[in-house]
Amino acid sequence: MYPELKLFIAGEWRATARDLPVVNPATEKELGRLPHAEIADLDDALTAAEAGLKIWSATSPRERSDTILRAAKLLRERQEEIAQSITLEHGKPLHQARLEVIRGAEFFEWDAGEAMRTYGRIIPAAQGHKFAVHHHPIGVVAAFSPWNFPMSQPARKIAGALASGCSIILKAAEETPAGAMHIARAFQDAGLPAGVLNLVFGDPSEISDHLIPQEPVRLVAFTGSTTVGRHLTTMASQHMTSVLMELGGHAPVIVCEDTDVQAAALSGAIRKMRNAGQVCTSPTRFFVHENIFEEFTEAFVARAAKTVVGNGMDAGVEMGPLANDRRVPALSALVEDARAQGATVATGGARHGKQGYFFQPTVLVDVPDNAQIMQEEPFGPLAVINPVASLDDAIAAANSVPYGLAGYAFTNRADYIDRMIDAVEVGNLSINTLEASMPETPFGGVKSSGYGREGGSEGLDNYLSIKHVWHARNIV
Repeated sequence: MYPELKLFIAGEWRATARDLPVVNPATEKELGRLPHAEIADLDDALTAAEAGLKIWSATSPRERSDTILRAAKLLRERQEEIAQSITLEHGKPLHQARLEVIRGAEFFEWDAGEAMRTYGRIIPAAQGHKFAVHHHPIGVVAAFSPWNFPMSQPARKIAGALASGCSIILKAAEETPAGAMHIARAFQDAGLPAGVLNLVFGDPSEISDHLIPQEPVRLVAFTGSTTVGRHLTTMASQHMTSVLMELGGHAPVIVCEDTDVQAAALSGAIRKMRNAGQVCTSPTRFFVHENIFEEFTEAFVARAAKTVVGNGMDAGVEMGPLANDRRVPALSALVEDARAQGATVATGGARHGKQGYFFQPTVLVDVPDNAQIMQEEPFGPLAVINPVASLDDAIAAANSVPYGLAGYAFTNRADYIDRMIDAVEVGNLSINTLEASMPETPFGGVKSSGYGREGGSEGLDNYLSIKHVWHARNIV
């Protein structure tokens, strides 16, 4: 079920002389060879995107919406094929990959509706004058998507750009290229004009260094680490190019003393291990009221330890491998540092098995503030559980990192909820659920977790430019 890998430029699929292997993280066996773009390929993509922009920006919102919906329908129909590709290249359980395909289709379906709602407005003015606000596609978008969600992350970027009337050059992740390829194929089959969507792979710095300074590129949209996001933002600022940055998080979970302890612990342990913890909104730092700390920790650790780890293609598997070999030593280092600082490893803490990039579901308890894990997002199946004496202490701990993407809380007290809404420094706060976003809700971070929003009625804002028109009936 794994596709032949190619670039998609100007409506055509192409190979290059330079390619590298794509590896199954569960078996460490090669799945295919991925072409890497040369500078000439990037220039072709720019030329194609400029031509595509002229066509697509002049296409009516209704026609753009219809094309996007046709592609989304194809993605739903091809769910099984796409899901198997995702599991092979990423490792996540097949049932999670199937859900990711549907989530990606939902992003397209929501933004297809938003394509017809990019309203301007009329501003009251003096007699003989009219003030009007118009929205226009910002231009060519250079987008960069990560490896943790091979289909739904590219979908968010492509959906926003196409719904707004922009053309796009997407550099998807080299570790997990198939999801983006399936999206490009669906849009090709749906009748998207050539050049509106271009897909490239290759050396990330080479591609960003070449594309971002180009005059036609008017927006850089990126999902990934804060370090890389800062670098791309700096580069874009030198050319006065707009940015949309969805960057790293280190999500806190505040567990108040009035909550259903067993339900909260079960929910937290299951969600922490989803996608092997490789989620920018993954709940990681659990701050639990001291009165329920022991009960919560015992229940959380017990459920985490029961997580079924294995090849995502196998029935009953709850957690697959890490997506690449770099993550195994990185997680081991975080565990050893925490242990050296006095933390207790309640379960896990080491590589799982001898083949594949598997890591044990891991829970650290009583972790001191100076441990590296308290400031660094693990991006793996690693949770921290610490006791707190009060809600104020929990909020202070939650806000103690430079990140603010998602935060969570378990409580039924209205006064606690109001305090957290006002005080917890995140772009997305969820109460009694560990879901952070839906297609119809805005998603993005504060502080070092990024700039701008994807999804919701705000999701197209970054892809549009605003033009004010002042029309005076007579020359003044």
